[in-house]
Amino acid sequence: MSHSDADREFMARALALAERGLYTATPNPRVGCVIVKGGAIVGAGWHEAAGRPHAEINALLEAGAAAQGATMYVTLEPCSHQGRTPPCADAVIRAGIARVVAAMQDPNPIVSGNGFGRLRGKGVEVAHGLMQEEARELNIGYVSRMAHGRPWVRMKIAATLDGRTALANGKSQWITGEASRRDGHHFRARACAVLTGIGTVKDDDPQLNVRYVDTKRQPLRVLVDSRLEVPEGARILAGGSVLVAAARGDAGKIEALRARGVEVLVLPNPHGKVELPELVRELGRRGINEVHVEAGTRLNGSLLREGCVDELLVYLAPGLIGDTGRGMFSLPEFTELAQKIPLSIRDVSRVGEDIRVIARL
Repeated sequence: MSHSDADREFMARALALAERGLYTATPNPRVGCVIVKGGAIVGAGWHEAAGRPHAEINALLEAGAAAQGATMYVTLEPCSHQGRTPPCADAVIRAGIARVVAAMQDPNPIVSGNGFGRLRGKGVEVAHGLMQEEARELNIGYVSRMAHGRPWVRMKIAATLDGRTALANGKSQWITGEASRRDGHHFRARACAVLTGIGTVKDDDPQLNVRYVDTKRQPLRVLVDSRLEVPEGARILAGGSVLVAAARGDAGKIEALRARGVEVLVLPNPHGKVELPELVRELGRRGINEVHVEAGTRLNGSLLREGCVDELLVYLAPGLIGDTGRGMFSLPEFTELAQKIPLSIRDVSRVGEDIRVIARL
């Protein structure tokens, strides 16, 4: 089905509304909705947080009686199941909406296509696929979790132009400028979890919380610490939700961490390290849509080698450290160029004095 310029304009408005839930909608998808009658918007809404009304319901409440015979533009297929809130498809039918234009079908198996089917069964005209790629990008973590059972893992790296992330002694604060650090916090804020390793905690003692973005929600902090070496005074343990993934069960240390409200998961692999793919799957089972990694060379390399990374977020600073500095990834030696890990560059932007590169595996 072809779409008019007006259709695209209204769907773009719905996508802009959906983006308002960028930091808060998790574990639900970010969804926006506008209701149009006579060429004018009569209702608009977006989904703010789990347990709160969905975008369609908020738009219908604003539209009131004007929803009768109107067209609804929504960024995701209206749900057809009873969750924390009633099915949106039923509310759309009751309101008398004549036409629904959705950007994409819901990848959730309990919804996928059922919402559209319910609408069509009641005589509502349904079209989908308009600005589908934009809608998918907005919910890339939700799509990954529904389609593959695992979150979208985005790895953030700050490096010099020669690819060095720290001095040989581990010092890295600050390689990039303040504009890049602030930009990075927007990616932290949209993530459901921020993941790091014990090496980074020892070197930098980071808080790993969101500070430069006004948000009501802090992501879960995940620490990969095979031998449970995290110091009791580490800032990552202070306040908020923390999960430590270990490879051995030191009962005394586990009890001390749990007494501080820290959850400990013991997930060993055959080499005495944390089984990273299983950790990622476990985060998916917990409703984590996006994981933001800020780790060191070794954990970065392990995550990459074990197929746990979807996207690289790299900030390159205009400076050089040289071969003694630490690299981005600890990887085995390649003997042929054909062994290199291929990437797809998605975006290159200037952030302050630095360059930001977004690449996908």
